[in-house]
Amino acid sequence: MNVLLIGSGGREHAIAWKLRQSKELDRLFIAPGNAGTAACGENVDIGDSDIEKLLEFAKENRVGLAIVGPEDPLAAGAVDAFEKAGIKAFGPCGAAAQLEADKGFAKQLMRSCAVSTAEGQVFERFSDAKAFIASRDEAVVIKAAGLAKGKGVYVCDDPAEGINIAEQIMCDRIFGEAGAKLIVEDKLLGEEASILAFVDGHNIYMMESAQDHKPIGDGDTGPNTGGMGAYSPAPVVTDKLMSQISREILVPVVDAMNRLGTPYKGVLYAGLMMTSGGPRVLEFNVRFGDPETQPILMRLKSDLLEVCLAVCEGKLDGVTLRWDPRPAVCVVMASGGYPGDYEKGKVITGLEAAGAMEDVMVFHAGTATRDGQVVSNGGRVLGVTAVGADVAAAKARAYEAVGKIAFEGAYWRTDIADKAIGRKRR
Repeated sequence: MNVLLIGSGGREHAIAWKLRQSKELDRLFIAPGNAGTAACGENVDIGDSDIEKLLEFAKENRVGLAIVGPEDPLAAGAVDAFEKAGIKAFGPCGAAAQLEADKGFAKQLMRSCAVSTAEGQVFERFSDAKAFIASRDEAVVIKAAGLAKGKGVYVCDDPAEGINIAEQIMCDRIFGEAGAKLIVEDKLLGEEASILAFVDGHNIYMMESAQDHKPIGDGDTGPNTGGMGAYSPAPVVTDKLMSQISREILVPVVDAMNRLGTPYKGVLYAGLMMTSGGPRVLEFNVRFGDPETQPILMRLKSDLLEVCLAVCEGKLDGVTLRWDPRPAVCVVMASGGYPGDYEKGKVITGLEAAGAMEDVMVFHAGTATRDGQVVSNGGRVLGVTAVGADVAAAKARAYEAVGKIAFEGAYWRTDIADKAIGRKRR
């Protein structure tokens, strides 16, 4: 089967790497891809949001399955367009993608099916949001309601700070139209976890747990990013909690989407806060997470292409996922200045040395090829991922590989997976 994978980040490199291992795969096209995906298939110079050109390419190249990686084309109806043309497509339809594209919709849906989440309100006028934030005595979380590449969330301990952030989002539109609506929530206390599940409209198959590291700095300090690293599994999520998350969060949401007439298919990602009162939803994503996908797929032993087809065909109940019991850790190497301004085009060295290490994969995120050299081409540049006998060993191996790679201004956190290591020791 010919497969078209849409996207260009670290998530897509990990998906391409895993798809390449399938015996069912003939040709793999990645649009637009990056310097890493070029080793897994054929990069195609079409933007991931150019649905018309992507569809035309798929028809011309006899693509049997399209896998949509990023949230923007999902929200724009890429899956709808492919399915209308008779091509199987992995991911939710545009209406179902509202779970991520419109946090206000997600809030309303969770309330309708009694899914535990932070108390909050949705605002369409800055004056109303300002008055509400000013009336608060406790910390609040400010969120752009639309798609903001994982950066539109701010935890504000001071109301004045919250009002300033709200003004930047709603009035200055630092995230564009994603800030047309604003969510103001109570701050939840606990430890975060990421739960990803395959969903075929009715059946749900949970993947191994993971934990992302959103803030730019060690100790979870500084502004949020798209993710500075992740590990899997997350020991904060016990088997008992996994059952509770399925029963009290995933099943009610999938059932609610069916009642709305928009059956959910693809990957459903629940970003959770594990509070003293149990798991509570921070947000939903409608696709594989980035960088959680990197350590999760490093551990997946099953055929990803077969799973994706089962989702599309409503046959997920016939799938059994097999996992490497060893944990995996991903460390993101970013451009200096990220998540603010940064420079591109920095030559990257040491990729072969790091990639030659046993149980290590260097997943490319923001990279390109120029004059025969791999150069930086984004904020998050690489996701250096390793498996090990335990979390500490996986972390040590990942950072050993990071130490072999260099590019001007490279930055990475030094404490990825420390929460898991500390929890295991307690």
